[in-house]
Amino acid sequence: MIPSHRNCSLRLFYCTLRQFCQNLKDDRDGNLIMRTPRPTIAMSFVQNLLMGATRLLAPDTIDDLLRQAGIAPRLLKQRGARVTREQFVRLYQIIALSIGDEMLGLWSRPIRAGTLKYLGLSLLDAPSVLVAMYRFTRFWNLLLDDYALQLSRHNQLVTIALRPLSSVTAPTIFGHELMIKLIHGVASWLVGRELPMETVGFGFARPAHFMEYAQLFPGPVSFDQSCTSVSFTEQVLRQGFHRTKVELLKFVKRAPDDWIFVAFDHGPTRTRVRDHLLAHSGADQSLDAVAAALFMSGRSLSRGLALEGGTFQKIKDEIRRDLAIERLVKTDESIDQIAALAGFDNTPAFHRAFRAWTGSTPGAYRRPALLPVP
Repeated sequence: MIPSHRNCSLRLFYCTLRQFCQNLKDDRDGNLIMRTPRPTIAMSFVQNLLMGATRLLAPDTIDDLLRQAGIAPRLLKQRGARVTREQFVRLYQIIALSIGDEMLGLWSRPIRAGTLKYLGLSLLDAPSVLVAMYRFTRFWNLLLDDYALQLSRHNQLVTIALRPLSSVTAPTIFGHELMIKLIHGVASWLVGRELPMETVGFGFARPAHFMEYAQLFPGPVSFDQSCTSVSFTEQVLRQGFHRTKVELLKFVKRAPDDWIFVAFDHGPTRTRVRDHLLAHSGADQSLDAVAAALFMSGRSLSRGLALEGGTFQKIKDEIRRDLAIERLVKTDESIDQIAALAGFDNTPAFHRAFRAWTGSTPGAYRRPALLPVP
């Protein structure tokens, strides 16, 4: 049983979160200044993102790029450390500009600036998403030396596979993850909604950050496959679309935000629970209440979360962690204020919890205001 003081802290957190969401204000562009906390990203993804750049740049330069993205270099090797979505996207953009490679030095040859724009232009007049994705594969096969993208159809499924051209080609984990995200992100952007993926397979062993895949790759994910691939139903890809050059330029300008972090309406159990907790912060947040709202029993919900390697309490803690990290990174609020916002009765308890979540103190996430992208 959870101690009563912990229940009080959680009630305080969700009441504060509801008030925080109700008090959102628009900036001059009509955008929300702050939102409910987005899921943060494990530092292992940042380490993989840097794999290409570390082969090309000196360690001091890498540290400088991390600082420009608002990430303290000392956190890079800290077990449990995390970054915000904005920090991750900014680091991607800074590295791409620094090394002149839109795919971050992860392939055998650089993907020069402008490549993604011209890729998009080649798709705009396609009669269907299926034809567009066939063109997608043909385009990439002009660029890659060590891999070939292959589109095939079988039993009403369309599969796009990234096949190595040599048996000695070693997969770059983030490069493969990135290609699958780009395939799905472009296809989804063309029709203006997130397309469901039937299966995702990776041609490498299950990574340490596997649990994070629930946020990026919904549906069945398998590892140690003969090649990396993603499958859609043929019906999904048969639909037409209409996109303009102006819309394409906006999509490319925001890259990689729109195609790495695609929101899913058909996500796994943990995503449904998290979304419910954030959308109903003033309601009963007990396991049974949330389970009933999701049309299942408390036991079924717990069992479903356990199959995904999580628990109901862990999701609540992740929301508090992500909120705390966002406020530490984006605001000048004191740690005492953030501790209260995260639902803690006292700051020492917040420090202990934060160290347990991230391996670091809250102060390690403080940094100067973001610098403009060079």
